[in-house]
Amino acid sequence: MRVPLLTLAAAGAALLAPTVSASASVSAPVRPRAAEPAPHEGSVGAAELLARVRHCVPVSRGKYRTDAHAPATVPVCGTRDAVFWKADMDIDCDGRAGARCNARTDPFYSSMTAYRQSDGRYLDAERLPYIVVPAASGIWNHRAHGIGGGSIAAVVYRNRVRYAVVGDTGPHDIIGEASYATARSLGIRADPRHGGVGHGVTYIVFKNAKARPIEDHAAAVARGELLARRFARPAEPSRPPDPRPVAEEQDGTADVGESAEGG
Repeated sequence: MRVPLLTLAAAGAALLAPTVSASASVSAPVRPRAAEPAPHEGSVGAAELLARVRHCVPVSRGKYRTDAHAPATVPVCGTRDAVFWKADMDIDCDGRAGARCNARTDPFYSSMTAYRQSDGRYLDAERLPYIVVPAASGIWNHRAHGIGGGSIAAVVYRNRVRYAVVGDTGPHDIIGEASYATARSLGIRADPRHGGVGHGVTYIVFKNAKARPIEDHAAAVARGELLARRFARPAEPSRPPDPRPVAEEQDGTADVGESAEGG
């Protein structure tokens, strides 16, 4: 009698097996694809900004290296309203320690940044998009061009534009570095040991324009958008003048505010 019972049990299991499998396949969760970051913060696109920095009028007395053993090939260029350079991006993790930026993750980690935020603490590279400018030297002195802690910058990589502030200084002869947060927002690998990108990053820093306080990224984006729009879309010279008398317009690169500097 056991043989028929076993046969019936096996047949029942065979009938149930497809039902269970189909049910499992229907109920399996489908993971949504991660949303692509917006190509730019604001209305000014990468192509517009890159068109304005196609030609270089050097303001530096020499050129910079992108790494310690690389040849010096990068000049700092200038216009009336901004300075710019085209380089690589190394990852700066200096400042307040966090889960991704600390002495364990970064062999060159420093707990200090050249500039401090409004409460006196050093900047947070994991959260604040900032860029690094070379320390003042005979090659170029950023302070002579109205640039210092909190100066607003537009950083362009591929088709993306992100706004940042000047938050740290680096070696006097090396250029091309930005915070963990800047790299991540641009889709660049932000790991301080193996991240960054070897070329293709354009840094545009606006003269005499700073975010207040330095840690307020929203303020940097709002002001940066206005400056970038004016930089990328200058008034057309063929536009007929308005015959009505108007008050003289103030310079659009006026300071938003000074940030506290550290050393």
